[in-house]
Amino acid sequence: MIKDFSFGTASDDLFGVILQLEDLAECEEFFRDLCTLSELRAMTERWQIVRKLKAGLAYRQIAMEVGASTATVTRVAHWLQHGAGGYAKLHMRCYGGDEAQKNG
Repeated sequence: MIKDFSFGTASDDLFGVILQLEDLAECEEFFRDLCTLSELRAMTERWQIVRKLKAGLAYRQIAMEVGASTATVTRVAHWLQHGAGGYAKLHMRCYGGDEAQKNG
């Protein structure tokens, strides 16, 4: 089991392969083979939390709607604000601005 993680040749190889996925169906097939159902659920849950945070929903409301703990919502919010910028960058690329602006 890997206890520590650092990006390098192995992770670059995996990310390069992911960049070669051509469509949603291929992506679903690859990630289903790569990840456990629990890992897929966790990643899906985190992304839904990001979307709801960007839409301006309260932490407790997000937790209830997604079925996550408030601790998970808080952790995702922390990484959204203070992480490497991946969540915000992809949200902007996929959805434009804050979803709260679209819904408000």
